Amino acid sequence: MLTASAPAFAQEAAPAQPAAAPAPAGQMTPDQVTAFNKAVTDFTAGQAAQQAGDNAGALAKYEAALPAIRVAVQTQPDNMDNVNFLANALYAAAAAAGAQQQIDKTLTLYEESVPHWRKLVAAKPTDATSRNILGGILVQLGNAKLIKQDKAGADPLYAEGITLARKSVAENAADPIAKNLLLSGLIGASQTSADPKAKEEATTMAKAMMADGSVDASNKPAAQALTGTAAPAAPAPAQ
Repeated sequence: MLTASAPAFAQEAAPAQPAAAPAPAGQMTPDQVTAFNKAVTDFTAGQAAQQAGDNAGALAKYEAALPAIRVAVQTQPDNMDNVNFLANALYAAAAAAGAQQQIDKTLTLYEESVPHWRKLVAAKPTDATSRNILGGILVQLGNAKLIKQDKAGADPLYAEGITLARKSVAENAADPIAKNLLLSGLIGASQTSADPKAKEEATTMAKAMMADGSVDASNKPAAQALTGTAAPAAPAPAQ
């Protein structure tokens, strides 16, 4: 999981506006600045809890931080530091929820994060880390739809994830993260596409990665099934 640094504390808006007056467009109110700065503190505490294995405590801190970060992005949508902060906070919260098997919450947080990750990837096309995170989220959302037999909904998610993964693999063919991201996308797409070439590509890549040992644990069962190399079942005990 990506470990993000919290942004610097926001500066107090000046001059302070009267309580009844709205802040100028694109400027946070003093109350919003105060809330944002508390969100930075909460996010940092959430990271510490998550790193210590306290996912419930981490999620509580992230959920406390998110409303103020959302407001900051709504107020200043072109402030990429804050967009990055929101994307990472949603991603971290999703990981903490997932560790507690709160799958519906994880998927909701992932879905909310996607447009922010897209914006970051568009702004920094050479940032492979953000690109791979977005690709991974898209593939997982595709998997969730495929489980519900929503192939039409899953297919464009896989397609977008595969495009991102191909770019990362083209940049660094030896990167196991990028290779496994591409493989997972191809495995998913092979189940949503009527084109036999989709399964053929997934199978070819799975064979190569099984051979060189680069398949990760999450992809291994599907790779074994595609290539017919699943481990044989253990024999029944003698009677």
